[in-house]
Amino acid sequence: MQNQRSIAFHTLGCKLNFSETSTLSRMMEQEGFAKKDFDEVADVYVINTCSVTENADKECRQIVRRIQRKAPESLVVITGCYAQLKPKEIAEIPGVNLVLGAAEKFNLAKHINELAKGDSSKICSCEIEEVTGFTSTYSLNDRTRVFLKIQDGCDYNCSFCTIPMARGKSRSDSINNVVKNAEQLAANGTKEIVLTGINLGDFGKGPDGAGVTIGINQREENFYELIQALDKVDGIERYRISSIEPNLLTNDIISFVANSDKFMPHFHIPLQSGSNEVLSMMRRRYKRELYAERAKLIKTLMPHCAIGVDVIVGFPGETDELFKETFDFLHSLDISYLHVFTYSERDNTLAATMPGVVPMNIRHERNKTLRNLSYMKMQYFMQQHVGETRKVLFEDAEKNNLMEGYTDNYIRVQTSYRKEWANAIVDWKIN
Repeated sequence: MQNQRSIAFHTLGCKLNFSETSTLSRMMEQEGFAKKDFDEVADVYVINTCSVTENADKECRQIVRRIQRKAPESLVVITGCYAQLKPKEIAEIPGVNLVLGAAEKFNLAKHINELAKGDSSKICSCEIEEVTGFTSTYSLNDRTRVFLKIQDGCDYNCSFCTIPMARGKSRSDSINNVVKNAEQLAANGTKEIVLTGINLGDFGKGPDGAGVTIGINQREENFYELIQALDKVDGIERYRISSIEPNLLTNDIISFVANSDKFMPHFHIPLQSGSNEVLSMMRRRYKRELYAERAKLIKTLMPHCAIGVDVIVGFPGETDELFKETFDFLHSLDISYLHVFTYSERDNTLAATMPGVVPMNIRHERNKTLRNLSYMKMQYFMQQHVGETRKVLFEDAEKNNLMEGYTDNYIRVQTSYRKEWANAIVDWKIN
């Protein structure tokens, strides 16, 4: 009898990647593979890559080298965004056996079963324009919080971004199928679902990127209709919207969240720059005035709401004056925290050819400046809620006899581990 083959997964990048890796792992277990931790010796290693920054590419190469030292006889498979963008470059990395592009990612079992150690590196990829279809995925590492993929790809063409080249055009699940997944997760004991995608607010385009046919009429479903449907699912107590573009975050969505018991008072809204001049160079689809309007409405309807912001520093042409515009704008907004990214040049993007390159040391200084601002924003936000009693969903993980969880408005709470609180929502006084 043939020994059961083992497989280990490692994820780089976003919540969407974690969602997809989790589904791939379950699929491989159904195919008879034994799942192992990535630091153990396994027959097959799968790395689901990101390529938003240069560091993600470097990290992928470093991980492959570590596998070679630890388990030289094992098969190494690379998939994800980096694999779609640069399959030939990856195939030349010593130790890589298989590269799966966007269209072949979920055919992992088939490709592995056809592969043997010693074969030359195999690339299974296609042009991104040919990538269609939508595969529903969700993370299921614990019951507390699940990342549920509802949308993939992007039709925007921001000048700095490779995601449309890595994931293809915008396409979505159907409302009906998302609701079924939510019901299944509720039956499994899940308390919180985080809706994930590349461009969530663009939800509604079918698996081929076109409108969804409903009855005899063809129309696009939309994100507002989706959250209304999810709000009615029994068993799920919390939803979070992972990230949504400001131009797609409508007043109706904000008002609905404000009046919902299930959708948490927490938005993460990419800004990227507080300078309209830089936003124009980035090819973003809004101006900072729109962003300020959205933030103001959220805080008017939900003063307790957490607002997270993505921002990029060091974009080509970002002078000291334009960076100061961003800093001053962020300082003026009633936001809760920042995710700060240092701009890095990506091949085949318009931004990589733009003049006004910002020296790397200045990029890092600006990153540090905004991270300091983020710390002050978060401290101020938490101080506003000291003394309040808010609902905390505690996670099951135990570390050093401690457990942690998040309030409805995304304040992290840590306390001594209590088994009865795991995956439970507890009234907690903020101190």
